Amino acid sequence: MANQLANASSPYLLQHANNPVNWYPWGAEALQKAKAENKLILVSIGYSACHWCHVMEHESFEDDEVAALMNRFFVCIKVDREERPDIDQIYMTAVQLMTGRGGWPLNCFCLPDQRPIYGGTYFPKQDWMNILGNLAHFYETKPDEAEEYAVRLTEGIQQSEKLEFGSHQQEYTMATIQEFLEPWKRSFDFTEGGPNRAPKFPMPNNWEFLMQVAQLTQDNNLANFVKLTLDKMASGGLYDHLRGGFARYSVDAKWHIPHFEKMLYDNGQLLSLYSNAYKWTGNQSYKKVVYDTVNWLKNEMTSAEGGFFSALDADSEGVEGKFYTWAKAEIDEILGGDAPLFNSYYEISEKGNWAEEHTNHLWRRKPASAIATHFGVTEEAVEERITLAKQKLLAVQNQRVRPGLDDKILCSWNALTISGLCHAYQAFADEAFLNLAMRNLQFIDQNLNKENGGLYRNFKDGKTSINAFLDDYACLIQALIDVYECTFDEQHLQKAKALTNFVWVHFKDANSPMFFYTSDEDEALIARKYELLDNVIPASNSIMANNLKKLGLLLQNDEYLQQAADMLKSIVPSIKTYASGYSNWASLLLQEVKGVFEIAVTGDDFEEKRRELEKKYIPNKIILGGKQGNLPLLHDKFIGETRIFVCKDKTCQLPVSEVSEALKQIF
Repeated sequence: MANQLANASSPYLLQHANNPVNWYPWGAEALQKAKAENKLILVSIGYSACHWCHVMEHESFEDDEVAALMNRFFVCIKVDREERPDIDQIYMTAVQLMTGRGGWPLNCFCLPDQRPIYGGTYFPKQDWMNILGNLAHFYETKPDEAEEYAVRLTEGIQQSEKLEFGSHQQEYTMATIQEFLEPWKRSFDFTEGGPNRAPKFPMPNNWEFLMQVAQLTQDNNLANFVKLTLDKMASGGLYDHLRGGFARYSVDAKWHIPHFEKMLYDNGQLLSLYSNAYKWTGNQSYKKVVYDTVNWLKNEMTSAEGGFFSALDADSEGVEGKFYTWAKAEIDEILGGDAPLFNSYYEISEKGNWAEEHTNHLWRRKPASAIATHFGVTEEAVEERITLAKQKLLAVQNQRVRPGLDDKILCSWNALTISGLCHAYQAFADEAFLNLAMRNLQFIDQNLNKENGGLYRNFKDGKTSINAFLDDYACLIQALIDVYECTFDEQHLQKAKALTNFVWVHFKDANSPMFFYTSDEDEALIARKYELLDNVIPASNSIMANNLKKLGLLLQNDEYLQQAADMLKSIVPSIKTYASGYSNWASLLLQEVKGVFEIAVTGDDFEEKRRELEKKYIPNKIILGGKQGNLPLLHDKFIGETRIFVCKDKTCQLPVSEVSEALKQIF
């Protein structure tokens, strides 16, 4: 029999709809039941592509004996962290305060008023049953102690992001950046790229910031490290060499064996990273990564209406990675005479390059030139044979049972992908990328806008149900700015301004420069938190600060510029202590140090000049123009002929007609 999740929209909640546990979705019914019956609440949080969430469900939540304990003593609430990150933030902080670590599945036990008293992540079945019994007994016999725990934990949650907001405007220099960059370098893996630890996450914003520093300071050592990281990620098993797209993270230090789920937000950001890296280096392998990832996005992650789905599961047929891995004998049979070359190219062996599972996962350790020499053929012949071989393997893989698809559509993740497609369009001038971005933007406009000027976060089966959070607004504002810089259509900037003003009214904290993660229209939880730390997705506040900087320049809005400066000022001390966790903030700091070029391209041939300009990697710029326009920076810049104006610090150089001349004014 189905439980209370049967009518949920979230694929993750629906996965649990037939558990014997009487799960409820987060909402008034469950919360009121806990108070009325004086029961502890279990808040169990995960997401559809989470491997260990599936394991715990199978071991415990599908077990009748376990379910009987849970139903007797607790009101059990299931939460999809991707739909309700506001709830996840609070209880993740609680578990981290209690245990020093976090992750998913996240299981937090709370008093009937939602305040946490105990929690953890994955528990084996017997441990879980012991915890259930012990907590039920503890709450029944020692309610005063439970109250004390709740008071201390809730205070910890509420104090966890308190900042000291100083009034002194400090001077930023490259010394400010070097102060946190030098300690960060000590954590680099100069053999395999990325951080010198496992697991390894792609963390696109880390490498984007370091790429910006390398370009603007001409730091060759840093440049080589960033290129090494990008090369290793793209040649490793983290990247899907058959279908395109990147997996969630690598469980080892060599980017070899991934945790096989694919998330939209990773791939949207990695489109931006590899597109910009192509502009920076001209490396053709980066171009291939972008094109193959966009093909994966179109083929596997795009709804009929133009929205982008959220994730592909790690598991198929109950086995992690089964869809993506190969036995050598299987490859030999499919490829015949081309198998030896293919096996050498992708490190395929009889015993399996994924030794623990006795199977193979495609990854590259040798350049094509080494393969060509070994087999006595040209590099071009190697690439041609590899391409044909991949097509044969892909045809076989397409007959396998596919991983589960999380087909909910989230505003913030779609917006990150719009930005990625815009950066791909700027790098390669391929209209297909811009068209895909514009179709998705149209989907958001038609389905996620609210009548009061706000947004919805989610869309599933034609329905929206959750108010947008700060990351939804921040990422969409960022995407609208990116679309403007691709099209010079000012309606996108006006939409970005309207959303910014909505955030200003409904999310701003009167006692700090920061914006709350939830709006004043949302239900009150036990804490109203900021999001400050740049993680796998940059913090919504750091994205907003960067947006305010760009919009402030494009619209000549001093209030926006001052807000961005105040936000940055309050976070700089944190950057110095943990640079990799504040890399998007650090990008804003780098702009303050190096300044921002305002490049206006006007006249009949503006599009041709814009495309030519975008071939060059200029990380500290905004670009604007067209045949006409109403932006303050375009005033007096429509002079008949096509011209390029390079301005910085409220000073413009003489207009030029050729991109090569404009670049001399920049570099």
